[in-house]
Order: sequence, then C-alpha cells, then structure tokens
Amino acid sequence: MKSILKITIFFIGFFAIAQQTPAPIQSEVITIVGATAHIGNGTVIENSVIIFENGKITAIGDENKTPVKDQGQVIYAKGKHIYPGFIAPNTTLGLVEIDAVRPTRDQDELGDMIPNVRSLIAYNAESKVVESMRPNGVLIGQITPRGGTISGTSSIVQFDAWNWEDAAVKVDDGIHLHWPSSYSQGRWWLGESSAYKPNKKYQERINKIKSFILNSKSYGKATPKTQNESFKAMQGLFNGSQKMYVYADSEKEIIDAVTTLKELGINQLVLVGAYEAYKIANFLKTNTISVLIQRVHTTPDGDDEDYDLPYKLAKLLVDAGVLVALQTSGQMSGMNTRNLPFYAGQVAAQGLDKEIALQLITLNAAKILGIDSDYGTLEVGKSATLFISEGDALDMRTNILIKAFIDGRDISLETHQTELWNRYSEKFNNK
Repeated sequence: MKSILKITIFFIGFFAIAQQTPAPIQSEVITIVGATAHIGNGTVIENSVIIFENGKITAIGDENKTPVKDQGQVIYAKGKHIYPGFIAPNTTLGLVEIDAVRPTRDQDELGDMIPNVRSLIAYNAESKVVESMRPNGVLIGQITPRGGTISGTSSIVQFDAWNWEDAAVKVDDGIHLHWPSSYSQGRWWLGESSAYKPNKKYQERINKIKSFILNSKSYGKATPKTQNESFKAMQGLFNGSQKMYVYADSEKEIIDAVTTLKELGINQLVLVGAYEAYKIANFLKTNTISVLIQRVHTTPDGDDEDYDLPYKLAKLLVDAGVLVALQTSGQMSGMNTRNLPFYAGQVAAQGLDKEIALQLITLNAAKILGIDSDYGTLEVGKSATLFISEGDALDMRTNILIKAFIDGRDISLETHQTELWNRYSEKFNNK
C-alpha cells in the first residue's frame, strides 16, 4: 500500500511540474496584418502582411504597396512588431534543470575525447527552464554538451515539443572542441604565484588533439574490424556535413587552432568565446571563420582593457566583416539564455545598427548553425517560427509577447514565472 501511495505521489508531482502541452499542428491559414515586420536580414516592413499555412510563410509584403488578400484567421497587429524566432547557440537548456542539484545536471560525461556523446538524447523537452525562454522570443536553441577536450555532439531543437525526437530541428550538427590554454595560473593554495605563466603542456595537449583527429581520419578511410564510436562520430567533420565548434580566447590560441585544424582537413570551423578575436579579425575573415562571441553582459578579462570591450566586441568584428552571432554560455547559462534579446540590445547601444544587432540572434545564428534555409528570417518558403511583440523586442521594457508560433503552431506563452507574476500581481493590486 505504501508503495502504491509513493508511486501515486510521484506521478502527481511529475505532472504538476510538467511543461505546457505542446501546440497542435497548424490547421488553418493565419494572416497577421498591420505590424512592423523586422525581417531579420536588416529589412523592415511597416504595415506588413504575413500569411502562413502548414507551418510555412506563403506571403509577406507591405499592406499599402503590395496588397495581399487576408486569408483564414486574421490577427490585427497595428502598432505592434513581428520578429523571427530568436536562436540561442551553445546552450545547455534541457540538459540542466537546477544547477545546485546534481541529479538534474546531464550536460557532461566522463572522458576527455568523447565526440560520440550526443546531447540530443539527453534533452528534456519538459524542462521548466526551456519553457521560460518562449515569453522573450527565444524559440530555437543549439543544445550543447560540456566537459572534456572534445565534449561531444550538439543538436538544434525548437522549444515546444513532446520529446527530443519531436524537438529536433537539425540532428548532430557539430562537434565541440575546447582548445588548450597557452597560459596557466599558479596554484596559490600551494604557495605558488597566482600570476599567469606559459603552459608547459600546451604543445603536448595540441599533439594529443592532432593524434586523435588523425586517427579518426584514418579510421574513416579504412574498413575497421571493430567499431570505434569516438572515431566514427568524427567523420562528419571531414566530409563537411558537420562543423567543429572551437572554444578559444587568446590571439595565439585562435591562430593555432584554426591553422592546425585546417591542416588536418577540418574546414567548417566556428570560434566560440573568441575574446581576442578583434585583434585578428582579418585573419578570421580570410579563413572564413564565424564567431559565437562570449556573453555580452560580462566584465573585461584584463586590467588594461577597455571597460566596455565585452559590450562592443560584436561591433568590432561585424565592422571587420566577420560573421558573428551571440551566445550565453557561462555561469547560470541556461537561465541567462532568456536574456539573449537584451544582449543584442546592449550591442545596439554600443553603436551597431539595431537591425544588424537583431541579425546576431536571427539570420547570423541560423547561418552559423546551418539552418538558415528554414529559420532566421521572415521570408516566403521559410518556417513560420515568429512572434508578435507589443514593442521593441531588444528592450526588456517593451519586449512583451502577445503571440508566438513555432512552425506555424500557436504556442503557449504561459510558464511557471508567468503564473507567479499573475499570482503576486493580484496580491499587491488588492492592497
């Protein structure tokens, strides 16, 4: 009897914390009329008309210049703004629920070279943290493993699904490599100086990476007698079907990583973090390297650097012609992902045109992740993954969503946070 009671309590608790039920497939044509449409590629259409059917945009234009007959369900959005769904690269959403509770953390595995670890199968589509992204317009993310030198394989998902199979937008899009640091810090707890000094094992660690990649490459050219899952997982890097995401910050490390990996035959490279990338922007442009820069809302790494360097890093790279997108990795990265649009707003405040800043979380992110044929902009033939906001979506004061769609499905914007807001706003309104 006690066992039955425990099971009953478990299921009651489980369903009490479950996410909102995913929206059904789009069943009728939807027309949105009158809003200012931010296309995501720098273009803005005032008094727009957007029509979508079966999850795809079928028409878009200026209501005054190219009249389009309203179809199906009509949403009048005069004075409001429409945006493509924001895209969050390099996030652990769905892999970590509560940072302080170990059983809810599934972002890394034991091992140093583990490209065969797939983040997708660990993704929790019912995460309450994932659910809380949607009211800010963050509708798509790259779910990325952590730990080790080669952490594993990421996948891209949309944030309204029953399970990871339903959520998947692009499966196994890339491998994540943490390049070794060329400097190390003294261990003060052992009486060593805490100052930075050259890392004596830097080249040794690079050689280990090179050896693993070369063995993987050779494995793909032969007919192995036994399967090696780690080597097998690396093959997409050599045929161009996958990208390698390289985590490196200093000028030397970036140059060493790009040069070494290209010599080994890996040409689809994306830098992650890239703190000193602005110093070698021409090198990156020449080698067609795109960048997912570190979190915007942070402090400078060095005492002698500009206080606003993290804020303006994106603009420095964009002005130099480098393809850039924003990401939110770092402390409490999952929860901070909901601030992605406001990071873009901060970049705009540093002088980058606001529509270009928008591209850093829409079209540019889609290009880097390889999903720009379907997502990232509001264009005919692309997915109807978009939302309507009361005002400027890059401003936390006016980013108030009234509708959001993923692949044309009218998704819920209710979360645990909105429930609490409604509860306590009533409390204080009654006083």
